[in-house]
Amino acid sequence: MDQACAWVARLRSDSVTTADRREFAHWLQASAGNREAFDEMAELWGDLGALKHLPIDTLFPESRPSLAARQSLAASNAPGAKAKGTRKTKGAGRWDFSHWLLGSGVIAACLMVTLWIGNQWLGQDVQEQLYTTAVGETRTVTLPDGSIIQLNTNTELVVSYSREERHTQLVRGEAFFDVARQTARPFTVAAGNAWIRVLGTEFNVERSQQTTRVSVTGGTVAVSETSSAAGLPPQSVKLVKDQKVSVSSAGLGSVARTSAEQALDWTQGILVFEDTPLAEALDELNRYLPVPAKADPTVAGLSLSGTFELSDPDSTLKAITAALDLSADQSDPNLTLLSPSHN
Repeated sequence: MDQACAWVARLRSDSVTTADRREFAHWLQASAGNREAFDEMAELWGDLGALKHLPIDTLFPESRPSLAARQSLAASNAPGAKAKGTRKTKGAGRWDFSHWLLGSGVIAACLMVTLWIGNQWLGQDVQEQLYTTAVGETRTVTLPDGSIIQLNTNTELVVSYSREERHTQLVRGEAFFDVARQTARPFTVAAGNAWIRVLGTEFNVERSQQTTRVSVTGGTVAVSETSSAAGLPPQSVKLVKDQKVSVSSAGLGSVARTSAEQALDWTQGILVFEDTPLAEALDELNRYLPVPAKADPTVAGLSLSGTFELSDPDSTLKAITAALDLSADQSDPNLTLLSPSHN
């Protein structure tokens, strides 16, 4: 309980850093006791009538009391309800709440600090945040709930948190999500024709013009179509670790096997292709090339396998051209066209 109070004061200070928020997320997930302590603090604020004056559920969604706790609190405050002198916590037996409240100077002091600092946050609305990367640039961002997102090159991500949902939209590009678990507030990603929903897990989303591919490296992810044919409900599938699926205008593809190494090759500065159609491989490579490349329809379906470095994408394109015995036409300054070699 003392640690929970200390975290409230620390996170609400003007000098709080991204590292502080990340450390808090780790502390919250370290044990059930930590989460229970934070829940008890939220219930304490509710009992004292202070919860309504503080945006606790917005700033600290992990502290929102469960539905059962809220119903229990409402019942205890109802007219004619019997007074309860005890509460019960896991592994701690029964204890007198009022005695604990009066005897805990740390909690009382923490509450006063929280009230004082919390007033600085009153009236603030949840804002939409935009994150982008340029061609050749990667970036890692930490969100207010402790979730960590790695953005690949030429990527645009919009983040919009509310009290009910943590929503993001992958406008273009690719991102790896390490989502902090919050059972009361799901984390969603809109990406092209795909709608992704999780509570807390690790997964990669890659969006191209025609297809969105979701690869799971930990936990469970629900993937759905954003729309479907008239009269048919959108299809959905649940993915677990080392599974992937693609979603296009044609619908959900088949679930296939993958691995963390394959899904996250770009975080290591490489691209790994395994019997990948040339057109699909060029879609991935184009995110790194200053001048995009396109395959002639006669060679677009050629199969490509291999591991290619991303530090020099132009050299990677030359290596692919040589490996498939193709010719690269660069007469158009805005496009490189790969076609059959005339040798």
